[in-house]
Amino acid sequence: MRKQFVKTENYSRFTAGIQAVEQRGAAEAGMMLVHGAPGFGKSHIVGHWAAESGAVFLRANVDWTPKYCLVELAKAMRVDPSGTAQQLFSRLLERVVETQTPLVIDEAEFTLHQNAAALEKIRDLSDRAEVTVVLIGMERIQQSIARHRQLSSRIAQVCEFTPSTMADVAQACRQLSEVVMSPELVAEVHRLSGGRMREVLNVIAAVERLARLNGLDSMDVADLEGVALSFDWQSRTARTVRKAGGR
Repeated sequence: MRKQFVKTENYSRFTAGIQAVEQRGAAEAGMMLVHGAPGFGKSHIVGHWAAESGAVFLRANVDWTPKYCLVELAKAMRVDPSGTAQQLFSRLLERVVETQTPLVIDEAEFTLHQNAAALEKIRDLSDRAEVTVVLIGMERIQQSIARHRQLSSRIAQVCEFTPSTMADVAQACRQLSEVVMSPELVAEVHRLSGGRMREVLNVIAAVERLARLNGLDSMDVADLEGVALSFDWQSRTARTVRKAGGR
C-alpha cells in the first residue's frame, strides 16, 4: 500500500474550522473541538495537520493530573520539566508565547477528570499566549465539556467527523492501493468498511494481499465473491464480498 495522505471530506471540514479559529475575533476563544466515533480518522487527520503546522501533538492519559499534563507538554517542547507546577507553567507560557505553537490534545476525555483540572491548565496557556488548541475526543465529549462554562466558552469551532463518503473511499483506493480496483469493488470497500477510514485501509490491504497471491494487478467483485475482507467485532461476524449485482 502506498504511503500517502488522503484529503477526505472530514479533512476539508477540519481545515475550514482551523482557518475560522485562526481568524477569530475574540483572542481567548482559541479552542477547536474535534469529535466522532472511532475509526473516522480524527487522530490521523489532525496529526497530519499538526506535523505540517508545527503543532505539538499530545495524547492524554487516564491518570493525567495538571502537573503530569504540564510535564508531558514540557518534554514535547524541550522545556525544563523540573520544579513546581507554577514554575513549570511559567516556563511553558514563555516558550508558547515566543513560538506561538498550536497545541493538540488527543483522547481529551482524560483531561476532564477532577473538574477538568488538566484542561484548565491548557485553557490558561491558550488564553495567555493566544494560540490555537485542538481537542480530539469521542462522540459525547461535547456534552461533557459543556458542563464547564469556563471551557466551553473558549471553543470557537466544533468539527464532527462522520463516515467517509463513497467519493472519499474511491479517492483512498486510487491513491493508496497498488492494485487497480473496479468501481464495483470500490463500492464494496465502502460498504464493508462502514465508512470508517481505518477499516478502509484494512480492506485495501486485504485486497492487495489476495491480488499478490493470485498474481493479479487488478481486482473486481467477481474475483472476491464470498471472500471475507472485514470483520464486525460487535456482531462477531465476517463481512464478505457480495456477488456482482447482489444485494
